[in-house]
Amino acid sequence: MLLEGKVALITGAGSERGIGRAAARRFVAEGGRIAVVDIGAGRAEEAARALGDGNRGYECDVTDEDACTAAVARAVGDFGALDIVVTSAGVSQPDRFLDISPADYKLVMDVNLLGTFNICRAVVPHFKSRQVGAIVCIGSLAALRGGGVFGGSHYAASKGGVHSLAKALAREFAGDGIRVNAIAPGLVDTDLFQGRLTPEQRRFVEASVPMGRLARPEEVADACLYLASPMSTYVTGVVLDVNGGLHIH
Repeated sequence: MLLEGKVALITGAGSERGIGRAAARRFVAEGGRIAVVDIGAGRAEEAARALGDGNRGYECDVTDEDACTAAVARAVGDFGALDIVVTSAGVSQPDRFLDISPADYKLVMDVNLLGTFNICRAVVPHFKSRQVGAIVCIGSLAALRGGGVFGGSHYAASKGGVHSLAKALAREFAGDGIRVNAIAPGLVDTDLFQGRLTPEQRRFVEASVPMGRLARPEEVADACLYLASPMSTYVTGVVLDVNGGLHIH
């Protein structure tokens, strides 16, 4: 098994149909144990139970630096060490530029970019002390195309920041044995799509993808596994596209 004996901390894994939960399930299938981090304690603990014995849930608002430090410390205390971090906590809003309020802008930037920064800042000292670690940041195709179906300009900017942050951390900490990469998913069939598109609109969106369908969360989880596992020991600082050909460059 690719992750036998490894422990992964995954933010935003409380959502049952999200990328974080799919990554958690994939990692468990490969022998890993999961520290589920989510803004709701009950949701995090429920997700951990659903993943099976040996996994734990931690309440954490990723926009709060102290909360991130505490969650990482608790996970290290409970598991003994962390090997992998996946930053999948995020929010998306479709608002057009002139309709974005300061509060909306702050929310999206704080959760997506500051949240990624906070979790990485909390875990990097631990990884440095062990001279090993893998971080996978969930970015977005919106950062490459300037928005998307459900992502406005503030969302695109926040995810562009995630991509750049991953590259900067990869460069700074490569000598400490820490690999940092990002994934830019395209259109993924998560809870984000539920109830927000008519059947006709969904068919139109799917037709815009060369492969003719939305991605399954499990397909993004496979990319997470690749970047977190020994399959990618010489890969750092990349933004891996997972978009069905929607963006080819």
